[in-house]
Amino acid sequence: MYGKSENRDDYQDVPRPVAAMARNLPDGHHIPAHRHRRAQLIYGTSGAITVVTGHGTWVVPATRGAWLPAGLTHAMTCAGAVAMRTLYIEPAAAGHLPAHPAVVSVPPLLRELIDEATRLPVEYDTEGRDGKVMELLLSDLTPHPVPALHLPTPEDPQLAGLCAAIRHEPATRWTATRAAARAHMSTRSLQRRFPEATGMSLAHWVRQARLVHAVTLLARGEPVTAVAGAVGYATPSAFTAMFRHALGATPTGYFTGAPERPATPESRTGP
Repeated sequence: MYGKSENRDDYQDVPRPVAAMARNLPDGHHIPAHRHRRAQLIYGTSGAITVVTGHGTWVVPATRGAWLPAGLTHAMTCAGAVAMRTLYIEPAAAGHLPAHPAVVSVPPLLRELIDEATRLPVEYDTEGRDGKVMELLLSDLTPHPVPALHLPTPEDPQLAGLCAAIRHEPATRWTATRAAARAHMSTRSLQRRFPEATGMSLAHWVRQARLVHAVTLLARGEPVTAVAGAVGYATPSAFTAMFRHALGATPTGYFTGAPERPATPESRTGP
């Protein structure tokens, strides 16, 4: 786009601290696991992006970005049509940024700077107006971590199989007894080993898995009523209350950055 390459490899060794690329990707587009020399900010102005690393899985909506440090192996999949705008940043210029993957906010000024950066030549004039844009972008790129849809990946094969089953059947009522039977272990063993392997209780992991699936469906334009049922909630209001409690926004507001209305307590189905 904008007369520039859409091949990430063409942005790794340019003689500039920041290289910005724009690509429009269709729903379901998958980029297999890869790594590159530069750090990366992945940002989409529409849809949602699922990013998978060895640390786990993150789902990133249009109002947020995924920060990936240099050299980190990662894959990504689009939910809905994604207008991806990505920055490749020289490690020496990213010293003020996290050394671990994170989901960060993309406020309006940074959003506009990212969009402008993608339109500039790869070898922009560092002394002129373009160079000042990139300097301001780097200065404004101060990550503000936000509530993230993160699913940690357990290394234990039994627990990894259970987690895969939960993601495949998010509407199922995953009690400790059912989950233990699926993992072929006792309930007591599951309750001890699962938090050790994931840093979350089973109930928390199930809720996160439901949220990941829900955001993917919402990004594809599915109505809230259908999404609520697909992740095991009896009513849209119960699903919305859970969503807002977990992510600080309604299902609609999560994609638009719209301000919140006070939450109303609602009952919901259990994990």
